[in-house]
Amino acid sequence: MEWVLVKNLKDHVGSEVELRGWVYNQRASGKIRFIILRDGTGTVQCVLVKAENPGLFEKAADLTQESSVILTGSIREEPRSPSGVEITLNSFIIIGRADPYPITLKEHGVDFLSENRHLWIRTPRQSAILRIRSTAEQACREFLHGRDFVLADSPIITPAACEGTSTLFEISYHEEKAYLSQSGQLYNEATAMALNRIFCFGPTFRAEKSKTRRHLMEFWMLEAEAAFFEFEDNLKLQEELVFHLVRTVLDRHSQDLRLLNRDIEKLEAVSLPFPRVSYTDALKLLISEGHQIQWGEDFGAPQETAISEKYQSPVFITHFPAGIKAFYMEPDPANPEVILGADMLAPEGYGEIIGGSQRISDPDLLRKKIAEHNLPVDTFSWYLDLRRYGTVPHSGFGLGIERTVAWLCGIEHVREAIPFPRTLYRMYP
Repeated sequence: MEWVLVKNLKDHVGSEVELRGWVYNQRASGKIRFIILRDGTGTVQCVLVKAENPGLFEKAADLTQESSVILTGSIREEPRSPSGVEITLNSFIIIGRADPYPITLKEHGVDFLSENRHLWIRTPRQSAILRIRSTAEQACREFLHGRDFVLADSPIITPAACEGTSTLFEISYHEEKAYLSQSGQLYNEATAMALNRIFCFGPTFRAEKSKTRRHLMEFWMLEAEAAFFEFEDNLKLQEELVFHLVRTVLDRHSQDLRLLNRDIEKLEAVSLPFPRVSYTDALKLLISEGHQIQWGEDFGAPQETAISEKYQSPVFITHFPAGIKAFYMEPDPANPEVILGADMLAPEGYGEIIGGSQRISDPDLLRKKIAEHNLPVDTFSWYLDLRRYGTVPHSGFGLGIERTVAWLCGIEHVREAIPFPRTLYRMYP
């Protein structure tokens, strides 16, 4: 008998199959027992009739939530079921009978669920989010490989800061000072000079003292870098990537999105090209709406939300003041006080999901910027070499996976968008 995953049951209607999974819930109604089985790909209702198999009916009463089982049954169509099918149960074997399960089918507090994250991820809602995350990561790779980008991994242990020294996790590296990477970008620039178009995909670390729904201490980032790409090329690549993510999740996860009560129409409304607003024009908009902010100050969550709620698609905020951005960002030749960079803000108040820019390619200007930011020139000697030996215009960006997944799923907090979140006050489990 064939072992079939729940997500594939509709392809086997009329057949008897084997299922392997865990008991999510069960209930009895007179002489009929309903067992909800989950296997990680979905859930399905299994029906057991007492008159047809009284011994099995009584045995099923001993099944506890999250007991692992192997069962056999016949598949029939059931349009009212989320899976579209229902199983008439013929037999089952208990592999591991579960103790009383701490996460019951009732409301639990966030602290309790976070303490039991290793069990919380078994619930249908959390599993749906993690399946969508997996597809989003796969879609990123599909998109970039389709445009001749090469995966080139960057180091996690680094000798210097990339985004600023105040948010570094410092470690001892054989009695030398080192840091957990904030970004693979500097190394990506080096590999782009070797391979032309590259990307890396991995964990990054920010020791920010932030306790908001948008922040994690450890998060995953997709970072792309391309030689001979200028500012406009960079923005076009970003918007096409995000549009591809939206369409892929809509195409492959309609059932998961419904389970999450996601307003699918808001995702369907995303269209190309994405709107663009300069920092200066965005500032004027904010001031007109009563925000107390001056030119040269960065936008916080309230300001980002106020801007993004004007649009159905993600919006680019371009040409930020150079003083609030990283040292390696290319100044705009038409106005050196601003940079050829942009942040992409997701709709519905989810904030920045991409930050990117054209990079400085002139060695003298880069050396000047390193000095202005009080960074050690010796530490960046290898980075300056990239401008000494065949410099070219080049650009790149970083996309935060958790914020992007949170937006796609319509969930409130990024802690649900990663299997085991690391937040300001939580490192367990």
